[in-house]
Amino acid sequence: MAFSRLQMAGAAGVFVASALTLMPFGAAMAQDGGTLAKIKSSGAITIGHREASFGFSYLDANLKPIGYSIDICRRIVEEIKTELKMPAIELRWQAVTSANRIPLVSNGTVDIECGSTTNLVERQKQVAFSPDIFRYNVRMLVKADSGIRSVADLQGKTVVTTTGTTSFRLLRDADKAKSLELNSLAGKDHTDSFLLVESGRAHAFVLDDILLAGQLANARNPKDFVITGESLRTENQSLMFRKDDPQFKAVVDRVVGGMMKSGEMEKLYNQWFMSPIPPKNININYPLNAETKDAFANPSAKGI
Repeated sequence: MAFSRLQMAGAAGVFVASALTLMPFGAAMAQDGGTLAKIKSSGAITIGHREASFGFSYLDANLKPIGYSIDICRRIVEEIKTELKMPAIELRWQAVTSANRIPLVSNGTVDIECGSTTNLVERQKQVAFSPDIFRYNVRMLVKADSGIRSVADLQGKTVVTTTGTTSFRLLRDADKAKSLELNSLAGKDHTDSFLLVESGRAHAFVLDDILLAGQLANARNPKDFVITGESLRTENQSLMFRKDDPQFKAVVDRVVGGMMKSGEMEKLYNQWFMSPIPPKNININYPLNAETKDAFANPSAKGI
């Protein structure tokens, strides 16, 4: 059957349109030059933020994202303005959770996630990370009068971890080693997990000790709780963005590494973790640990 030139052109157009529709967002964006080209074209950057990672990324009294991770990302945006010669870039905010943060970065909804995410080698198959902005230990928060002071004391107890965090796996590993019988609960976010301990539905909340300190500082009666137990693992926290985007990663690494070298990062740390912070002027009072000092002195995004 013969086709006219018009029919053939129309068919070709349909094929191209179909191919573009089927093309993954990451591939399409890479063809256009990656995240920087996307920002240049749209005039905006979408920042993923948490709502209850106190000190790092949370909401103020006006429900606006603030915190240590947020301020680092604002510095990155300023560098992007210089890089792209754009006097203004619109900041679009997207709330994320432990469960959806990686998919939202991978599918292009979020350009950079500025929260409290652990850089794991296995996650690097899906996303990329900045140099570590914080290192911490995974421990547990319990009621002060619970008698729980170690993982062994969790025998027969109910333990809560936040959905989508690494704490689930670390607790399972500890469970296997000690043959513990545990009842597990999952909180939708860190505040929800803490409330399960506060209400008595769970005996312990396992999470990064710095995030536990943030929850403790915001508790109605902080002295009723204690962060205790051996470390399940030392982990590293980073900013997260799409993989296979060397131009964007170069900007992120340049800013983060520069802040560490100049001392700006340590000043920012002291602002958010050693000083009163909004909205209640509470001091998390978590001194810079040796692990994080090493991260500042030797920037690395290798993951664990």
